[in-house]
Amino acid sequence: MQKPVSITAISSVSPLGINSASVWGNYLNSESCIAEREFGTTRAFVSGLSPVEVKKVALLRESDIKYKSLDNSVLYALCASRDAVEQAGWGKGTSFGINIGSSRGATGLFEKYHRDFLESGKTGTLASPTTTLGNISSWVGHDLQTDGPQISHSITCSTALHALLNGIAWIRAGMADKFLTGGSEAPLTPFTIAQMKALKVYAREAAEGYPCRALDMEKKSNTMVLGEGAGVACLEEGKKDNALAYVEGIGYATEVLQHNISISTEADCFQKSMKMALDTVSPEEVDAIVMHAPGTIKGDLSEYNAIRKVFGDRMPALTTNKWKIGHSFGASGMLSLELAVLMLRNQEFIPVPFGLKQKTPQKLEKILVNAVGFGGNAVSVLLSGK
Repeated sequence: MQKPVSITAISSVSPLGINSASVWGNYLNSESCIAEREFGTTRAFVSGLSPVEVKKVALLRESDIKYKSLDNSVLYALCASRDAVEQAGWGKGTSFGINIGSSRGATGLFEKYHRDFLESGKTGTLASPTTTLGNISSWVGHDLQTDGPQISHSITCSTALHALLNGIAWIRAGMADKFLTGGSEAPLTPFTIAQMKALKVYAREAAEGYPCRALDMEKKSNTMVLGEGAGVACLEEGKKDNALAYVEGIGYATEVLQHNISISTEADCFQKSMKMALDTVSPEEVDAIVMHAPGTIKGDLSEYNAIRKVFGDRMPALTTNKWKIGHSFGASGMLSLELAVLMLRNQEFIPVPFGLKQKTPQKLEKILVNAVGFGGNAVSVLLSGK
């Protein structure tokens, strides 16, 4: 097993609140953050930022004239990154790398500029630089004044955890001492909602008060719901005294595509990524898994089948946060990682308030976190609290 990597800070901008205390407090109640809103000529269930966070983002936008033209996906990443580096004690002059990705990127600005183009045949001067995927990491680098590498990528819904893998690779290669990794997504726009509805995966009703029925294995229809936000983690080599948790293992795998959004019945990609992440760790040592579980019939079931294949009769406790905050695409993996870290720190398992009947673990020492993107691009990360 390779040397562990410390997570010395983790921060998010999400419907759950503006700091770890509010995030954890929201996880302790069984209410969903999902509500129905209007998008153009239609209505849809979504999970948006809280009013407090909307105000925080607005203040950031107004704080610098250069920030007024940025997409929300960039501003969310800026907010989360500022908080994370402050937590980690990475003061001015600290050199660290940045890898923050996104599935959709500047969706809001893309739609705005494209609408302007259809109406006038022209587009704004800043249309190109403010809609490139690379502008998330580059603006975070500018804001934090670091001289390390600044990388962006898009691997759909596993983007944030792929960023974490990349940061670990740089650290273990000796090319960086510290890395800021994560994902950001601002997809609550009419065109993005329409795309998801066209795939026939979107929630249409709020069964028992929960529009997204992630991990409900009895559901008869798909119930995915979009959420927004950003999540980032500060990584450092070795076991640091100020670590919140340690990355003990990482795994990744892909599948042979059958169609654009395919995944096999027993999620072969997840079986491979989980086994790689476990490495020499016995499956019996894993106390819980934060699943990707997007709330679709096949997505939830295939991941569950993969876990059964890997763990057999010794199943860890299973959970997900999609029922509460929706699916934030490229940011979702880091928000799942945040839930795992908080459970390790507070020694309390957060269950899904419906669906699976399972025993609550008495201890939480090792938690596995899963994410997968369109086409079976899976990542698994094994965390420990010791």
